[in-house]
Amino acid sequence: MFIHTVRWSSVLRNTTALPIIALIVLLLMGLNACAPNSLGNSITPTQSQGTVTIGVSLSLTGIFAADGQATRQGYALWQEAVNRSGGLLGHQVRLTILDDNSNIAQTQSNYERLIAVDHVDFVVGPFDDAPTVAGAEVAARHGYAFINPTGTAPSDFQHGLANLFTVSLSAAKYLGSFERSVLSLPASMRPKTVAYASSNDPFTQSQIESVKPLLEQGGLSTAFYSIYDAANTDYTLVAQKIVASHADAVILGTDGVPDCAPFIKTFVQQHYNPKLLIATAGPDQGASFVSAIGKQNTEGLLVPNGGWWPTIDTYQNAQFTKAYVAKYGGTPDDISSDTVQAYSVGQVLSQAVDKAQSLDNAKVMDTLRQGTFKSLQGPVQFASDGQNRAMTAVLFQWQTGQLIPVSPKSSAQASMEYPKPAWP
Repeated sequence: MFIHTVRWSSVLRNTTALPIIALIVLLLMGLNACAPNSLGNSITPTQSQGTVTIGVSLSLTGIFAADGQATRQGYALWQEAVNRSGGLLGHQVRLTILDDNSNIAQTQSNYERLIAVDHVDFVVGPFDDAPTVAGAEVAARHGYAFINPTGTAPSDFQHGLANLFTVSLSAAKYLGSFERSVLSLPASMRPKTVAYASSNDPFTQSQIESVKPLLEQGGLSTAFYSIYDAANTDYTLVAQKIVASHADAVILGTDGVPDCAPFIKTFVQQHYNPKLLIATAGPDQGASFVSAIGKQNTEGLLVPNGGWWPTIDTYQNAQFTKAYVAKYGGTPDDISSDTVQAYSVGQVLSQAVDKAQSLDNAKVMDTLRQGTFKSLQGPVQFASDGQNRAMTAVLFQWQTGQLIPVSPKSSAQASMEYPKPAWP
């Protein structure tokens, strides 16, 4: 369950210019707007069907396909739920999903096509930070709102995009609950040294850089610090250096299962048992994380996130988890945060449309700026830059095969296991 698996690399993040050939492709597509899309669906003008069409670009293939597929699940579940309840202002909702093949230039091209060629009524966000900014910039040029699930890095909100609305917790707040939990320990029990390693992705690096000085002020010295390229595919060297540091605590700025799992596997193989081990993403990915490292190795691992877990009593969560299991199988503990966040986007859009009593993007954006909304993750209220200022961080820990909240006390279902049990 929960947030972000593999994040977009710095290499991809720099490829934001829309290729000239993409503009030519868009002109050609305009001649055949009813051609099948990448999912085999027929793309037709919204009004001819009397529906509300919502467009999104997702990484259904390529290196970020796992996140794209999980995000797609959330949007699909919301579409089914909102249509059962009567749709948006009486109109059934139709999703038009285009595959961007994990490529930012294609993300831009897809949103241009969705708006300028397919004339969808709304667009919603893709997975991750760089694609979110790229898509929001296209939407802004056309006067479209851009409600997004996973673009939470501080830099995402520094582009002056008045149409950007992020429903999830901002990354800069993620490790706050962890820092408070550590410093609340008696001084004699606290870890003495910390090893930090993070990808240079804004989502992960911003979290590491926000917590490191606070822990140092609290008396925890830095035994190791490394920022590695997000495009890196071999994490063994960095993991070995952490092992050699013998740090009492380890904070990993990982993008998801693909980079988090190799670190943990190395620690297990080297019998390195830090008292605390937290990763910014990876342990929140439910079944995929357990499969990658083995259920026996999950005990005591920590991950920060927004305010969702399978049994939380938030808006529509009971029907969401039931619908997920019915459609995709497994258990609620298998749910990815990508799925939760995408569903939350739909929930906020529904409420904004209802409050505005309009399908006009400008009126919906005015409503989004003024209102407070409910979601699976908790309350949503947008600051002027598009951040959700109503949500607070929750610290989660794997205990006896489940990922449960352990801090703050208002959310905790158990006390934090400290120190982390040794690897079996």
